[in-house]
Amino acid sequence: MASVGTSVSRKDGLGKATGRTKYADDIVLPGMLYGRTVRSTIARGTVRDIRFGFDTAGFTIVDYRDIPGRNVVALIDDDQPFLVERTVNHVAEPILLLAHENRDMLLAATVDITYDVDEPNYDPSLSTHSFKDVDIVKGDVDDALARADVVVEGTYRTGHQEHVYIETNGVIAVPEDGGITVHGSLQCPFYALKALKSLFGAESTLRVVQTETGGGFGGKEEYPSMLAGHAALLARKSGRPVKIIYDRVEDMVATTKRHPSVVTHRTGLTRDGRIVAMSVDVLMDGGAYSTLSGVVLSRGCIHAAGPYRCDHTRIAGRVMMTNTPPNGAFRGFGAPQTEFAVEVHMDRIAESLGMDPVTLREINALEPGDRTATGQLLRSDASARACLDEAVRRTDFRRKREAYRGTNRGIGLALFYHGAGFTGAGEERLKSRARLDLTPTGARIMVASTEIGQGTRTMHAQIVADALGIPYESVEVAQPDTSLVADSGPTVASRTCMVVGKILERCAQEMRQTIGTMTPAEYHRANGPLSVVIEHVPPDWIRWNDDTYQGDAYPTYAWGCDVVEVEMDADTYEVRPTHVTAVQEFGRPIHPALARGQIEGGTVQGLGYALIERVVMKDGAMANPTLTNYTIPTTLDTPEMDIVMLENHYDGGPFGAKGLGELPMDGPAPAVVNAIRHLGLDLREIPATPETLSTCASR
Repeated sequence: MASVGTSVSRKDGLGKATGRTKYADDIVLPGMLYGRTVRSTIARGTVRDIRFGFDTAGFTIVDYRDIPGRNVVALIDDDQPFLVERTVNHVAEPILLLAHENRDMLLAATVDITYDVDEPNYDPSLSTHSFKDVDIVKGDVDDALARADVVVEGTYRTGHQEHVYIETNGVIAVPEDGGITVHGSLQCPFYALKALKSLFGAESTLRVVQTETGGGFGGKEEYPSMLAGHAALLARKSGRPVKIIYDRVEDMVATTKRHPSVVTHRTGLTRDGRIVAMSVDVLMDGGAYSTLSGVVLSRGCIHAAGPYRCDHTRIAGRVMMTNTPPNGAFRGFGAPQTEFAVEVHMDRIAESLGMDPVTLREINALEPGDRTATGQLLRSDASARACLDEAVRRTDFRRKREAYRGTNRGIGLALFYHGAGFTGAGEERLKSRARLDLTPTGARIMVASTEIGQGTRTMHAQIVADALGIPYESVEVAQPDTSLVADSGPTVASRTCMVVGKILERCAQEMRQTIGTMTPAEYHRANGPLSVVIEHVPPDWIRWNDDTYQGDAYPTYAWGCDVVEVEMDADTYEVRPTHVTAVQEFGRPIHPALARGQIEGGTVQGLGYALIERVVMKDGAMANPTLTNYTIPTTLDTPEMDIVMLENHYDGGPFGAKGLGELPMDGPAPAVVNAIRHLGLDLREIPATPETLSTCASR
């Protein structure tokens, strides 16, 4: 009956393949209205006057005065309003909400807003408002740099990246039982519930149900709280269900993106290539409100030194306010920006030393017994060298590097790692719980972890089936509903398998002890219902200081090494990846096919980040918010891929598993740029569009 380690059929596969699965926009309720957001057209200023250019009869109109509770999207820092009162801080900031039963009339309604315009700031380096500062210090960096044989400096830049989930943001708010129920496409139901309770008051009867969700990548972590509040306000005032579904343009203009970054490295080394000092400065653009910027900066800084040992390290980071739409969570959560910088820097170091880039990494790669930049002692499941060695061997990297020299072909690699779970004491504060119910035919999983295409339902069912000793087909997975399921925490941070899966494994083990030799059906007939609820307990050895950023940042890390081969057109400077080898170690794959899909998808997303995905900002707004001029990789752009999954089990994960979802995003971009460097271009920014490369070549 063992299902862990096999590619069983997906729990959600048949419904999606046949079209029976209903997404938010498939749901139609009696008396339903359609909702719309009226947004600011300036980047900074104050609202002077609002005039309606339509007959308001039949419309529901909501502004900030209709808010019964707090006009703030409760998350970490309470700085972002649901609706503008007077002050506008970015283009597309919500000011008014409209609803009508006729969608065409709703879209035709015109609202004229006049403003007193102030001078905006779009440059994070000129901003005076920091959402968060991070300082990580280990050893004496200044002294070590002064004594180093060689010092290499460099600055590296990354731009915005749009999520482009296949389904845009959408929710339906329904007045019922004296309160409001919100059904929506989202990753974190309890985040939205927290925001709604703040908006309406803690005593309100509120409920959040996840509808089937067509992708998230972090873009549906915190933003749906805003949308849920808007629909709920319209439903409260109208007394009718209200649906708000963004079209692609609104979704791209108004929602969060990956934080742009500028990362500067100053690295000291011995002449034989041993790193003795690293000084890293990280600057990120947070946009107009903090959202999750502090957490993104935190993870980015923790990973900024890369998977390399160094006794003297200083990482200074800050994420600044600008008058652009807020940036937020995106797969990798700050690490793709900082690991891009360190991996491109490593190739420049190797070049300056006249050294093979593989040899430089072999000398410095973290191994069990080494300590990270935060002072964390790595345990036996550290796999940087294993990933590097396998990637180099499998691709014949050194031979190809020599063979391609002087041609239009290049080859580059990147070594990377990613911490699984919330940082430091985050999981302890979260106190995630899971519930497992015995049913007459098996068991039902009752957790808030959401299926967003990555296979959560399937993987959790596999863990429960094997731990409980029942067939995989006998395990049901409840749709996340905050009135029914245990709060297992958000579906983010590569924690859904490792953390929530481990709690479910413990629930199943306890249930198995309780029912003994009986089958679920026999126990249910004899004793009735049985529920097991268990709270997550982090490893007792974790020690973390939130003030100094010293200690055990994560219970474990997943590791990877990507090798990318490219061809460049000498006339157009168009770069095409021809082959990617992705070697990744994340403990035990629970479902090999789903894991492979995660690696393939994340890798292609990383190739898009590296080569073609450019967000064009003009006057504080995205100027290319359609899929005709914001391009993402298609199957025609996807090269041949060789996926290698190494195993180095982590005892704290279910059946030895770690987190995987974010890891594949960290390596492709620097590997691409290092392959371009092999072609002779000193590129230090992405995306590497033909225009960027031609400018680089002319310098």
